[in-house]
Amino acid sequence: MSPVPKTALIISAHAADFVWRCGGAIALHAAMGYHVTVVCLSFGERGESAKLWKKPDMTLDRVKAARRAEAEAAARALGVQALICMDLGDYPLRLSEADKLRLVDIIRDVQPDFMMSHSAFDPYNTDHMYATQVALECRMIAQAWGHNPGQKVLGAPQLYLFEPHQTEQMGWKPDVFLDVTPVWDKKRAAIECMEGQEHLWEFYTRVAQNRANHFQRNSGGQSGGRAALYAEGFQSMFPRAVDVL
Repeated sequence: MSPVPKTALIISAHAADFVWRCGGAIALHAAMGYHVTVVCLSFGERGESAKLWKKPDMTLDRVKAARRAEAEAAARALGVQALICMDLGDYPLRLSEADKLRLVDIIRDVQPDFMMSHSAFDPYNTDHMYATQVALECRMIAQAWGHNPGQKVLGAPQLYLFEPHQTEQMGWKPDVFLDVTPVWDKKRAAIECMEGQEHLWEFYTRVAQNRANHFQRNSGGQSGGRAALYAEGFQSMFPRAVDVL
């Protein structure tokens, strides 16, 4: 009998967030056999698609279709097992109670070994921090034995907060650096699927290069640290229980 694969769940406010902020983590774990599920709460059709809106005769439905196609192509490039587009609208992003309970069902179905979402605070994009509030609320409900008795309850997966656009304004402090050099080609391919936000391609490439320097410094110092060309940073929401240091 083959072992049950490990799983990961990414909760992304908009269709491109999972690519910029944790595409390397997705590709790396998918390559290790994890089943990675990405939930896009919205397509970012109103607030994150300026390039598309500048085209003549553009409509909301056409923008959504373009952003969906970009997200699907990026997911394939990264090895995502399941891409779930909830299409809840953005700027502002809001979830009804029914939407939240649907997300709880997804969490329980995936049973993630770890989860990822946005920084806890983001004054530039309140959709981002709202997505993480929702992730925390739904994680809590999924752990409750009295919610839909008979469903398998959730354990206590870590929620990693991926890097926001301006870290110094968000109170985001990374405590994990992940070397994504072996899968950088997959992340870069996914980045280039995001044609509606081409202005961010090089920005997030530079972020990954900077985090690689931090990875090396924190893996043994500049003289003894393991070399890395590209890395991603994350902040743990919960303490990590360990047996050895």
